[in-house]
Amino acid sequence: MTPSLLKLLQSVDTPTVCNAIEVAQGKRGFANFTRQTILSSNPEAPALIGYARTAKIAGLEPTTEEPSIIKERRMAYYKYMSEAPEPSIAVIEDTDFPNCIAAYWGEVNSTVHKAFGMKGALTNSVMRDLGDIAEGFTVLAGSIGPSHGFVRVEELATPVKIFGMTVNPDDLVHADRHGGVVIPSDVIDKLEEAIQTLFASEKLIIEPARKPDFDFAEFEKAWSAFEKART
Repeated sequence: MTPSLLKLLQSVDTPTVCNAIEVAQGKRGFANFTRQTILSSNPEAPALIGYARTAKIAGLEPTTEEPSIIKERRMAYYKYMSEAPEPSIAVIEDTDFPNCIAAYWGEVNSTVHKAFGMKGALTNSVMRDLGDIAEGFTVLAGSIGPSHGFVRVEELATPVKIFGMTVNPDDLVHADRHGGVVIPSDVIDKLEEAIQTLFASEKLIIEPARKPDFDFAEFEKAWSAFEKART
């Protein structure tokens, strides 16, 4: 990912990236995106873009594992997150879904992960402490709740599924208040051009539609040009 692509991806929303992937692929049908409404700790924040650090958690019921094993895995988790490349985001699957109650993301974990250099978190689980989440760290979660339940890390650095989207460790993920997408590795070098192509095609319909004399005849003309230009 070049610096110019990173800057561009940070400036656009996730629906734009989803469309641009199809432009880069030359066809419709890209499907590795989330399929459920997501809540943002800061809806006005820019999109998260980064390489995924993945893990699985649970917290609905107490664990039957020994405390020493839980502690060891917890420390391995934080070490794994602390060694993440830049930019990176935590992508966490709660295996209790759809019955998640354990708010793993709040003031403490957002502050710790931000200190590790991470940009945010994407999860199907619960967040809390909405007024105290670390500034500049965005949490995109499935729900809001008050309790941490019996939360613990169960796996790390394994594939996870977030609302129908499969994420492997080190996948490049783009996510915002609309949801998340995994950017296929084979389109990364085409994505900057694809986004610019997408912008140019959308202007063919958006700019005429904003003019005061826009009518159906103008729409037909503009839409024809738009249809020819888009994927």
